[in-house]
Amino acid sequence: MADAVLFEFLHTEMVAELWAPDADPGSGGKKKSWSVLEGLGFRVGQALGERLPRETLAVREELDALKFLCKDLWAAMFQKHMDGLRTNHQGTYVLQDNNFPLLLTMGSGSQYIEEAPKFLAFTCGLLCGALHTLGFRSLVTASVTALPACKFQVVMQKS
Repeated sequence: MADAVLFEFLHTEMVAELWAPDADPGSGGKKKSWSVLEGLGFRVGQALGERLPRETLAVREELDALKFLCKDLWAAMFQKHMDGLRTNHQGTYVLQDNNFPLLLTMGSGSQYIEEAPKFLAFTCGLLCGALHTLGFRSLVTASVTALPACKFQVVMQKS
């Protein structure tokens, strides 16, 4: 449990540092901050993927890879399973977490919903990096309509 709290503090500090107002107006601002957080998450996802059991690395089907993310990877990161996985059977998947741990401490007003996406950039990169290690190219985006729930849309790209 202490590890989860330490990770939450680290994540919060990363977001706070990267989203701090930049003195240089031409530096890219929020878009740059998003990509840096996503890049950090991608590398962590790759590292976690490299430490997976060998039988997991033999996953050949997209749906099996997404099931792995929803159960095993999510449990390793957040000590819980993802709440839902939906697909259109055409390469698009929606992963639903109704109590996303990195959003639990936020308030529930509409002003917090506007701030929530920056807390999801790292996790988007994490999912993309893990899928990359499993041999799948993907684009991951996140959305929040009510706190602390969030959805991650994963679009599998053809190699």
